[in-house]
Amino acid sequence: MVTGKRGLVWRFWMASESIRLSKSKTLRQLFRYAVIGLLTNFLGYALYLLLTYLWNFPKGTMTVLYSAGALIGFFANRRFTFCHDGSIGMAGLRYLFSQLLGYLLNLSLLVLFVDWLGFAHQLVQAIAIIVVAIFLFVLSRFFVFAPQLSENRAIRS
Repeated sequence: MVTGKRGLVWRFWMASESIRLSKSKTLRQLFRYAVIGLLTNFLGYALYLLLTYLWNFPKGTMTVLYSAGALIGFFANRRFTFCHDGSIGMAGLRYLFSQLLGYLLNLSLLVLFVDWLGFAHQLVQAIAIIVVAIFLFVLSRFFVFAPQLSENRAIRS
């Protein structure tokens, strides 16, 4: 009976330790993602303001800058944020799909709040950056750069 209780305690401790490590890993990834995002988005937003001031074309400017930021973000987040060592091709396809969804979300926010509701595009784009960043972190963490399942490695052995 003592062994059963010890085994139960051991399993509970291991499960709680696994949850703690998973939260810690996610927080580290979120911090790295935020640092990379702040750097790229600060520069991107400054360019957005400059280019829309010069050419007054918010959606076209957002499209060009979004594409450049997505390309930089893929390599920076793959390497530094998520330490992904899986196939770059599959991760790249999932990343493109995620970025397309992020782009459509950003564009929808501009159309809704600028074109239909009359808000200033500068404010809407600043808020959209944050909304889209949170959306893309979740997709990147659980879809694009999801950790390889250890069961798959065990089956191949």
